Amino acid sequence: MFTPVETAIGAVLLHQSTSNLLYQNGTILGFSGLLRRAMNAPTIEVLALFMGMAASFPLLNSVLPELVTTYPAMPVTVQTVLFTTGVAALTGWGTKSSNGCTSGHMLCGLPRLSGRSAVATATFFLVALLTHHVAHPSLYTTVCRGDVPCYTPVIPSTTTTIRLVLLASSVIFAARALPNLVARTTSSSSIDAKPSPSFHGPVAARTATTFSSGLLSALGLHISGMAHPAKVTSFLSFPVMHAWDPSLALVILFGVVPNLITIQSRGFASPPAFATKFELPTKTIKDVDVKFVAGAAAFGLAWGLAGTCPGPAVLRAFAQPVWGVMWMGAFWLGGKVGM
Repeated sequence: MFTPVETAIGAVLLHQSTSNLLYQNGTILGFSGLLRRAMNAPTIEVLALFMGMAASFPLLNSVLPELVTTYPAMPVTVQTVLFTTGVAALTGWGTKSSNGCTSGHMLCGLPRLSGRSAVATATFFLVALLTHHVAHPSLYTTVCRGDVPCYTPVIPSTTTTIRLVLLASSVIFAARALPNLVARTTSSSSIDAKPSPSFHGPVAARTATTFSSGLLSALGLHISGMAHPAKVTSFLSFPVMHAWDPSLALVILFGVVPNLITIQSRGFASPPAFATKFELPTKTIKDVDVKFVAGAAAFGLAWGLAGTCPGPAVLRAFAQPVWGVMWMGAFWLGGKVGM
């Protein structure tokens, strides 16, 4: 069902997670790329992001346990193993070939007015929409009630709304304040003895930023409902209105649009807080080729079949480790194909 309050607040948290990482560390919050780095060449800074995501479970459980994502049971059968690993491998190859997924291209790329991200986003959304309609002809998902149109708004109680606003406000404030506090209490001697050319600034402050961004993004995915596969695929039921949950549209309105306003108003003239320069993609729409479009389409196919992209997959892996081992392993292998 349509959850306008929760999804709007969750989208704001997603906006904060991406803009904080961008303007504090100078890097893009692209889950597929960061997940691949964690698998192939892990660093404390990258791992801190996923530690922050894991921390979302006990925090949300203690404040609003009803908003922690619950996943469908995962029976280990030949069919479920083949399906899970198949869509994960498609996601791995697709996001590698198209250099990103919903976070890197939609949340971060579109606000930078990236032509490549516009092509990727349009491609994987269209393919996902068509895939969902073909693979799930009833178009109903488990988040929709058969007797009520899925676009019907469900409003939380006043108490829940207040607690939700207080939680979101507190975490946003902490995510902004903590890295600056850490930076003031650490000296330049904390910098890695052998930093890479792209790594600058206090290690502790950068790590605090990635941890905070991981926590913000995970809370945003939980609260908005975007961590739940059926919540995502129910959006793909459009234009069949009775089966359509428009929640994902609010992620665009309260996540992508604020990022657009922030980036277009602040720009990149001044360096980020904890780096000497921004690490932004340099390719343009002129670099779009057949492999890029095919990768975006492959990711869209997997997304339309399962409703899971890399960020939400990380959360599900924490909640269902057996599923996580299968999905993560196949994602890694998919990214190795054609290299």
